[in-house]
Amino acid sequence: MWQVRRDVRVRVAITGRVQGVGFRFHTTRQASQRSLSGWVRNCADGGVEAEFQGDEARVSEMVAWCRRGPLAASVSHVEVVNCEEVTGESGFRVRT
Repeated sequence: MWQVRRDVRVRVAITGRVQGVGFRFHTTRQASQRSLSGWVRNCADGGVEAEFQGDEARVSEMVAWCRRGPLAASVSHVEVVNCEEVTGESGFRVRT
């Protein structure tokens, strides 16, 4: 039996020691490996914000990865908000 793929979009806000440790680079790599679209950026408050869109299971995997981050990071909190709309965006990029 086959399973219907369900696309979702979430926004995450990550706090802790997450800037200056390659978080955006590693997030881009991890999201691309999971065929997710969206973006990641540094925030003025020292956190990192990202949106992930794609298969629900892969988005969940990505959020779980954000809770750990790259080796040099020290994540203290991840807030996840479901976005109302799934866009036609493709690819994953770093935003400024």
